[in-house]
Amino acid sequence: MAKRAQAVAVLGGTFNPVHFGHLRSALELVDHLHLSQLRLMVSARPPHRDEPQTSAEHRAAMVQLAVDDEPRLICDTRELARSGPSYTVDSLKALRAEVGQEMPLLLVVGGDAVQGLTGWSRWQALLDYAHLVVVARPGFTLPRGGELGDWLTSHEAGLPGDLFDVPQGRVYLESLRPLPISATEIRALLQSGKSARYLLPDSVLDYINQHELYTGRSPTT
Repeated sequence: MAKRAQAVAVLGGTFNPVHFGHLRSALELVDHLHLSQLRLMVSARPPHRDEPQTSAEHRAAMVQLAVDDEPRLICDTRELARSGPSYTVDSLKALRAEVGQEMPLLLVVGGDAVQGLTGWSRWQALLDYAHLVVVARPGFTLPRGGELGDWLTSHEAGLPGDLFDVPQGRVYLESLRPLPISATEIRALLQSGKSARYLLPDSVLDYINQHELYTGRSPTT
């Protein structure tokens, strides 16, 4: 069998805080798609929601701690260095310039996020820089019909290997193990003084406690 080309994937999010749901899904994607690396890209100023009260610097530090012992997962902080809203298409353009024009680049989004894709800045240009990998629970199907559904269908890849024939431009649906952990739940537990242990790495929980994050008090620097 011919050797598959290397590929880089990027999973964006606020990671507020990063938890085992994020990390396990990222690692399964690396294994399922034989990626050379997956970059967890911290959104500094998300354009589609209120900016998190926990700073991007704290959120990025937690992601770095979480991936320290897994070389295939990388903390990507490029959006912290850019002013204005954190538009994914701008980050993909920068990533494409870094990896070159031939390397397959994959943007990973959740099934819920893809439903609102038409509200993203220059959403149709995403495929100019990367493939789109939609991660969802078993049984999820891509939207059909309408502007979004027609766009997704026209670029849909049937097999994961289709993502390696060309560097960008295709849409692939990937089902992963359900791991229903939410950052909202974790923040609520911490706010109420309850334990969030085993929902996120110990190193991240230690950092949260050290800096008094998610307690309702002003975090320490």
